[in-house]
Parts: sequence; C-alpha cells; structure tokens
Amino acid sequence: MEEIRIEVNEEEVGSRIDKVLSTHKIELSRTQNQQWIKDGNVLVNGKIVKPNYRVKEDDVLVIIEPELEELNIIAEDLGLEIVYEDADVLIVNKPRGMVVHPAKSHSSGTLVNGLMHHCTDLSGINGVLRPGIVHRTDKDTTGLLMVAKNDQAHVSLVDQLVEKTVKRVYIALVHGHIAHDHGTIDAPIGRDQINRKDMTVTTRGKEAVTHFKVLERFGNYTLVECELETGRTHQIRVHMKYIEHPLVGDPKYGLAETIDFGGQVLHAKTIGFTHPRTNEYVEFTKEPPSDFLALIDKLRNNIDK
Repeated sequence: MEEIRIEVNEEEVGSRIDKVLSTHKIELSRTQNQQWIKDGNVLVNGKIVKPNYRVKEDDVLVIIEPELEELNIIAEDLGLEIVYEDADVLIVNKPRGMVVHPAKSHSSGTLVNGLMHHCTDLSGINGVLRPGIVHRTDKDTTGLLMVAKNDQAHVSLVDQLVEKTVKRVYIALVHGHIAHDHGTIDAPIGRDQINRKDMTVTTRGKEAVTHFKVLERFGNYTLVECELETGRTHQIRVHMKYIEHPLVGDPKYGLAETIDFGGQVLHAKTIGFTHPRTNEYVEFTKEPPSDFLALIDKLRNNIDK
C-alpha cells in the first residue's frame, strides 16, 4: 500500500479533515475522503479520527491508499441504449428490471456488466463492483443515468450531486387524485427502524426535498413530474407514499391493490449537469418506455369514455 504524508499548514488549521484532504488529493471527492477516513485509511498523528475532525497546528496526516482489487466482472452484451457518450461521461437509458451494479444475489445482467462490455475506460473511485457509477436508480425504475469514464469526471459529477446542482426530473404515475397542481415535499428520509431494508420519513433521517407538479389526472390516478433537490434512497417512492399518493405498481411502498406493472411506474426523464471538462451545462431527455406510455393512454381513454 502507498502512503501519502501531509503536514498541516497554517491556513488549514481549524478546517475539517475531509476538506483538507480534498485540497491535497484532488482526484477524490469530499464524500470519498469521508469514506476513506471512516475505513481507517487516514491517520492523524498515527490515530484514526472522525470525518468532522478539525486539524490542529503540527498535525501530521497519513493517507494509506488501499490496494486496487482486480476487477472481476463479466462483460456482457446487454444491448444498452447509450444516449450520449464522450471521453468523460456517458448517459445510458436503463431499462426496467435491470439492477445497476453486481451483488452476491445478482452477479450478472446488471448495468455494470453491460458497461464493461461497452467500454473499458470507467472511473474506479466507487470500487471494483461499481466502476463508473456516480448515482443509481432502483431495479424497476427506467430512464437516464450518468456514468463517469474517468476519476476526474467522477469527482466533478459527485460534487455536483452533493451541491444539488444536477437537474433530475422523473415522471411517475401515482394513486389518487392530487387536487393541487404543484407542491414541494420537504421531509427527512432515513432507515425504517423496524424493517431496515425500507426507507421512511423520520426525524432521524437526512434532508430530502422533492418538487412535483401534476401533468394529467385520470380519476383515481395522477401523472406527476418530480424534480429532485436531494437524492435519498427511494426518495420519490417514499415521499409520494408520505403524502398518501404512492406510486402505482410499487411493491415496497405502494398499495396492496394496484396495477400490475412489474414494478413502480417511474421513469428518470431528464438529467442535466455541468460537463466536467468543458464546464458547459448539458441536458438530456428521454421519454418513458412504450409500456409506460401505453398504460397512460389506457387510463386516458377510460376517462374519455
């Protein structure tokens, strides 16, 4: 393992250690630095500290870079729909039923398996199982995801997510008639204390903000556009359940009686961000898949009759 030694200078005294690391190791994001600190890969005067530790005069920081694991992911031709690609970023339209990255329960057929077949130049910051993955969507959520093709691009995109400057717009079909045309759900989300696999609105959770507007109403169903200000796990699904309008087809947070759609009716339609290399704003949009549109047409036709 390679070790990097940093001596705290006068200007850095009193700063959080994760911020100090970001200035010395620019290829890592502040979030990644925090993870290295939690994992014990950063020592202060030979001791492990917390990410909120504020450095003192004469502190000596030692970064122990973990050895890179050999990537052992099977590249698979999954026919990925690449919406855009250049030397730094890639935008992919993820289909329903595809898991983003491998795990013990699904080592093949994931988005990462497909990406490894499509190209070999992906960022390595998120580890061997998540090359290039900057953010993720649930298995049955369709739509756009941005992928980093190098570490510098990865840091830029993650920082933009943290700074809430990435535009992420989703289309969802929910149960019930939403009377008002638009609204904002500002409710913290965290792990459910009873079922740890579920997320819920809780005062112990992290800030979560979703802006929504009604696109169309179909009696007991409403088509909404949701724009994320934050990006918590299952955020739209949890927030819409919280206001008593759960997503149609949602097996985890939805109603027992719902439309059988093979998963929640949710599509990541638009993503926009500042390009890591050009610093210009770029935006991509993809309409929902045919089965999503067919369901909307069916509901629309039933209302018109």
